Amino acid sequence: MVKKLFLVLVLIIAFLVIFLYQNRYNNIPEKNILLGASLPLSGINKELGKEVIEGANTYFSHINAKGGVHNKKIHLKFYDDKYEPQNTLKNIDTLINKDKVFALFGFVGTPTTKKVFSIITETHIPFIAPYTGASFLRNSNLPNIVNFRSSYKQEIEKIINFLYKTKNLTKFAIFYQNDDYGEEGYIATISALKKRGLKLVSEGTYKRNTLSIRHALHEIKYARPEAIIIVGAYKPSARFIKKSRECCFDNVIFAPISFVNSNSLVNELQGDAKNIIFSQTVPSYHDKNIIVSNEYIKLLQLYYPKSSPTFASFESFLAAKSVVEALKNIKGDITSKKFLYHIKHLPKQTLGSIPIEYKNTQLLNQTYLSIYKNGKFIPIDKEF
Repeated sequence: MVKKLFLVLVLIIAFLVIFLYQNRYNNIPEKNILLGASLPLSGINKELGKEVIEGANTYFSHINAKGGVHNKKIHLKFYDDKYEPQNTLKNIDTLINKDKVFALFGFVGTPTTKKVFSIITETHIPFIAPYTGASFLRNSNLPNIVNFRSSYKQEIEKIINFLYKTKNLTKFAIFYQNDDYGEEGYIATISALKKRGLKLVSEGTYKRNTLSIRHALHEIKYARPEAIIIVGAYKPSARFIKKSRECCFDNVIFAPISFVNSNSLVNELQGDAKNIIFSQTVPSYHDKNIIVSNEYIKLLQLYYPKSSPTFASFESFLAAKSVVEALKNIKGDITSKKFLYHIKHLPKQTLGSIPIEYKNTQLLNQTYLSIYKNGKFIPIDKEF
């Protein structure tokens, strides 16, 4: 009899543990839907983190003002990691174990995300729309990870294809951050060049969260490249471009990928965007023919009247809108399993003329090239 009671007690405890675990990761708090982010809000990459928060909260605030989703308000809890992986590790522990967020949303950076990758995969918590194009996040065997943006590989392929085919350029160099992020860009560049029978003519690196670009410039300049792929943060990238113009290059084309942060780069260069081709994973927010871009600008002015539109905040706004639409489509209890299903099966026209299709573990699958002229980013196909 004692053994039977003991066995029943063990089964009850096991059931409770399983129930509490599932409840921890699958069920929404009664009144709120809590999302969590770790991103740079101080340091030399702080503008990017700030813009991601503003874009997401612009749309979440709009939805909350209308009553939320299924009578629940959406709140984004965020912590500053200064773009340092060790800080991200501390932040994700707080978000998961203390704040008990339903999902992680809008993490910024490749090295920071890679640091917490094992936690993301082990906990199975939904990890949505990280601001990185890293390849290790694009694995179909990771069902809880849903990327929003296109990959760095796609961006760099688009850049090199354009410069090779349209400009007939063959001498490519790369300036990149000496970490996991830079390595992603470096490998993608090598691959894109190899497809065209080309090799890098030179390369230069700098250390993350520094402005030490002198050695990189020294390594690159003697090869006299025709184009330089830039895989960095906006401040060191801007410094590299300035110093390159001063000492070495008159007509070289600089081609920063989206993470460089086009708006902040232009600001650092005081508007001088000569010979720069910008890559983005979303179309220009200046395009008035895109209904959702008009919605973004209108709501941004309402909730952040002192902030200007940027590509990063526009992308984050679109990602937030996708999250909301997925939550709206859930029937009954909101669980992480249902949420992941619905965000992967959003209607193609969820964002209007910006097509959504979940493939390659990401919702967006296009890249866009532009130049900066007369205070606006102009799609490159309208210029050439």
